[in-house]
Amino acid sequence: MSSLNLDDFTDLIERPDGGVRRDAEARRERQIVPPGSLGRLDDLGEWLAAAQGAVPVRPIGQPRVVLFAGDHGIAELGVSVRAAGSAAELVREVLEGGRPVAVLARQLGVPVRVVDMALDCEPDAFPEDVVRHRVRRGSGRIDIEDALTLEEAEAAFLAGVAVADEEADSGTDLVVLGDVSVGGTTVAGVLVAALCGTDASVVTGRGGEAIDDLTWMRKCAAIRDALRRARPVLGDQLQLLATVGGADLAAMTGFLLQCAVRKLPVVLDGVVVAACALVGQRIAFRAPDWWLAGQRSGEPGQAKALDRMALEPLLDQGVTVGEGAGALLALPLVRAAAALAAELPEKPEESEEPETEKHEESEESEESEEESSRASGEPEASVEPEAFAMSEEPAQPQHANPGEPAKAGESDGK
Repeated sequence: MSSLNLDDFTDLIERPDGGVRRDAEARRERQIVPPGSLGRLDDLGEWLAAAQGAVPVRPIGQPRVVLFAGDHGIAELGVSVRAAGSAAELVREVLEGGRPVAVLARQLGVPVRVVDMALDCEPDAFPEDVVRHRVRRGSGRIDIEDALTLEEAEAAFLAGVAVADEEADSGTDLVVLGDVSVGGTTVAGVLVAALCGTDASVVTGRGGEAIDDLTWMRKCAAIRDALRRARPVLGDQLQLLATVGGADLAAMTGFLLQCAVRKLPVVLDGVVVAACALVGQRIAFRAPDWWLAGQRSGEPGQAKALDRMALEPLLDQGVTVGEGAGALLALPLVRAAAALAAELPEKPEESEEPETEKHEESEESEESEEESSRASGEPEASVEPEAFAMSEEPAQPQHANPGEPAKAGESDGK
């Protein structure tokens, strides 16, 4: 029986500040570019302001890529192009700068952190800062055995919480979260299918390196068999991660929840991270308000999980390589939204004085015209001439000069 009470996260996690978001919306309405003309960048800037609790929004100054790594026993069934237990090779390539995420991170000036949770290699294969949170060597084959013991699942979850605290304390203001694993998309498919109540075929994708039809069928069968073991423990999320998850997925789930507690925004990568986020939503329903979906990978399991969490990906690039590369592509978009929200000038305030002065000038003009009319002896424009004559002078003949004969048409015989 675990001593970890996951229900605490429901109380600890608050939504991003709604009042600050309304202030950000009001500021956006005052800016020179009409609201809505920047598309989703408007919403993204307002979301960032609410997450930071600041208007105007602060620029993204210290982003970080965080990758959790592990090997999965289910890969022994031939569900992946890569050989079982070979995730350590991927990690080494990331650290040496030869993987897509490393190239993109260099281009964008973002540091990359790798956390070994269950690589199938000796602990001394990597530096201490990579392996110090490791829980075990590899995870169990989830179609026939548990991935972890409950104690290991708790340790992995708490390791993820600790990494989130380390990042928040170091000043990281945005995390791009990814995974480095072999067999991870199969495990993710099991979690998504179990939590969404769907069949294995609905969530089975082609993986990071596209598999052929025969391999796809083996993968679908593995997910189906693991689903039978997952359904009885759906009510206990930590037990679910122990039964059909893995140390890296348990750690990512804890990391995501603690980032929400610490009010640290996270950009989600592919299907593995999306599956962990879905478990996190089950634990604390407000947690997804702190997460962004970086890009649509094309994996059916990712689409199902994001739809359940009501998260719309920022990009649609179909990047399935994992390791945070797809989510990292969305970072320039997030930075652009922050810059636009903070730096676009506001429209000049419209003063009410000109209209008041105009009204007063109009009244003074009318008074001046009246005085001028009285001085010249002319009737006011608003008074009929005949009425004015009747009130000021005795009746006169109809012709203008009494000394002149009447004009034609004015004779007595008219």
